[in-house]
Amino acid sequence: MSEQLNVIARIAPHREHYSAARDAICSIVERTRAEPGCIEFRVSEDPAKGTLHLYEEWRDEGALAAHHAQAYTAAVFEAYREWLAEEPQILHLRPVR
Repeated sequence: MSEQLNVIARIAPHREHYSAARDAICSIVERTRAEPGCIEFRVSEDPAKGTLHLYEEWRDEGALAAHHAQAYTAAVFEAYREWLAEEPQILHLRPVR
């Protein structure tokens, strides 16, 4: 079984914080992609519903933990505490093939 981890997250900020939430996550895309354990990190949006969606691929759980320990990631998490309308929906998935 692969140790690779895929993460899919749905983020729903309050309407008045949508742009700031979008900008915050977009501001860390390149740094995240440069992390040694990152295989893929993409941000998509559904502006009609006011949601952001992340698709992430990580070498393993340790690589994701290292990402969460980065100061720039922690700063986004901290800002999101004020901006989110609901808890993010996050799936941790293992590739089958």
